[in-house]
Amino acid sequence: MNDAAPPSTNDLLTAVLFGPNFLQEHGFWRRLLTTEPFRRPGGGTPDERLALSYHRLRILNNALDSGARLAADPRALAALHEWLGPVDPALTTVAGIHYNLFLGSLLDHDAGTLRDLSDFLALRRVGTFLCTEVAHGNDAAAIETTATYDRERDGFVLHTPHAGAQKFMPNTSPAGGPKSGVVAARLLVDGADHGVFLFLVPLTDAHRALPGVRVRRLPARMGSPVDHCLTSFDRHFVPRDALLAGQQGRIGDDGRFHSEVPNRRRRFLASIGRVTPGKLSMSACAVGSARVTLAIAVRYAGHRMISGSRAARPVPVYAHRTHHGPLAGAMATVYAMSLLHRRALDRWESAPESDRDEAERLVAVAKGWITWQARTVIVECRERCGAQGLLENNGMTELFTGIEGAITAEGDNLAVHAKAAAEMLFSATAPEPAPDGPGDTDGPGDTDDPAFLGRLFAAVEDLWFARARERMAAAPPGDPLGRWNAASSAALRGVEAHAYRQADEAYAEAVAALPEGAARERLSELRRLFALRWIARNSGALLASGRLTADQVTFLPDAVEEAVAVVAEHTPALVESFALPERLMSDWPIAGPGYADVYDDPEGPWHRGRRAGIRGRAAEFRQPVCGSRRRPLRQKVAALGTRGVLLAYWGTTSVLSRWFEKPQVSVDESVRPKA
Repeated sequence: MNDAAPPSTNDLLTAVLFGPNFLQEHGFWRRLLTTEPFRRPGGGTPDERLALSYHRLRILNNALDSGARLAADPRALAALHEWLGPVDPALTTVAGIHYNLFLGSLLDHDAGTLRDLSDFLALRRVGTFLCTEVAHGNDAAAIETTATYDRERDGFVLHTPHAGAQKFMPNTSPAGGPKSGVVAARLLVDGADHGVFLFLVPLTDAHRALPGVRVRRLPARMGSPVDHCLTSFDRHFVPRDALLAGQQGRIGDDGRFHSEVPNRRRRFLASIGRVTPGKLSMSACAVGSARVTLAIAVRYAGHRMISGSRAARPVPVYAHRTHHGPLAGAMATVYAMSLLHRRALDRWESAPESDRDEAERLVAVAKGWITWQARTVIVECRERCGAQGLLENNGMTELFTGIEGAITAEGDNLAVHAKAAAEMLFSATAPEPAPDGPGDTDGPGDTDDPAFLGRLFAAVEDLWFARARERMAAAPPGDPLGRWNAASSAALRGVEAHAYRQADEAYAEAVAALPEGAARERLSELRRLFALRWIARNSGALLASGRLTADQVTFLPDAVEEAVAVVAEHTPALVESFALPERLMSDWPIAGPGYADVYDDPEGPWHRGRRAGIRGRAAEFRQPVCGSRRRPLRQKVAALGTRGVLLAYWGTTSVLSRWFEKPQVSVDESVRPKA
């Protein structure tokens, strides 16, 4: 007999958010961020915080069973970003660059090449990625850094021809230790330009840039400190094996260029294939940051008491619709973000070669939509926390600036969505039917029917793309840019509608997979609120096209309000499905009921009667330090030194591996990429 208790409502909803393998995929990272080295530090200069992030990177690396297996597993990389992003955005940035863009690129290219990765796996050298240039961002295929093949020395000469060709924003300073980079450059052989390829290039030692390499720190970027730099090359030589070769091209022993891919743009896309796992990681980071911010705001709303009506007791600010309404809407959005992220990840990992382009487009669309939604959620939650949300110790400002970086990283959102819009606009593929109902109908249905609401998502997408095609057809011929400009606004709305439809379909699949009971009811309520808010935004177009009646449009605001009230009742409990450890939440003061104690003053007059005799200098503001009153982590690290901390962690590796539910990547998994 099986005496195991059935999963609770909270467990079922956690599985909805994180997938069926929650402990295996996320347990390692969830526990790691609650250990002392990863607790939120108190204060510190930007340089001290940057040094701490690189120090944490080494501790993280020593806790892994294999950095190469992590780099080869996009699902594990996404989980890293999902959990560490809200805790230390700078660490997440340098870790994502090292494991995904740098190590991942080395692993993806030319499997037959015997390349020594030991320095990078042991982090004796930190890896970085140099593609974007000052004058070339989203048009990276046009970069101007050159790598000219030198037959006599059998290698390449890297050169930066002008200021606009400087590599822009990679973390190439000596901070954190010696650096090597994967550099995107235009391959020139015997005067012929063969397109953009990647090259493995040592950049710095522990103190300065190497000869032929120039590194200059950029002005401070808002948010977490990362050593963003300008990097240029002055006829810097690297050997022939520095080229990351593959079917897209190589230099043979005869000194001639060979390629199985005739199209230069295809060669470039093959070289930078790691951008797609990077987009998935940015989506994961946004999802994790939005969850944490919403959890803080909901908990604070329950602790913050305000005056009630005359002669009534104070009530929590959450009791007011003006406060809990936006948070309930944010909860429906955060679930949608999580489900769309999992949908894009699953489809990309499992897509056959014939569907690869469509799967990559979904990843790109999801990245843009999720990161934009995360910004909206984070701003809303910050406002609901008032001035408390503006203070650095409560974490929201750091999460807001962090999401701005995710919106721009791995392709600026607007450019990414514009590319998807053009592809979808010219595609002859008919839209997919709704998965949870009969075929689409032209007339209105019942807004209490989830299947009908699902069909309305598809209708909104169709309407916007139809409008874009009409505008393009009406534009004067012979002017491709003018025709695109005429259609682009409507096409971008179509891409947004496509993302909403994909999120709703993911909602529908998740609801159908749950057993009858409270968890299914909660998820259905969230889906209904998510759907009604989107349909209300597009009610005019749906009314004009006959998909909704005038009465339905009239009563939509009431339906939204009813859905808000239902979701708001359960929102505090739904926060528990985020599986955020209490030790983590204690690092944000306003997440706890005693948040006001942080501002206590031992020498304040309210203590005079109870603690007579207190003398000395004026008390300073008590910042929470790593969840306790002990010394800040940076002081502990300074006292122990790097070697002392690493020795302590090396000595506990076996304990950690048993304590964590599963090593981040198991020893029997292949080092080669899954997708």
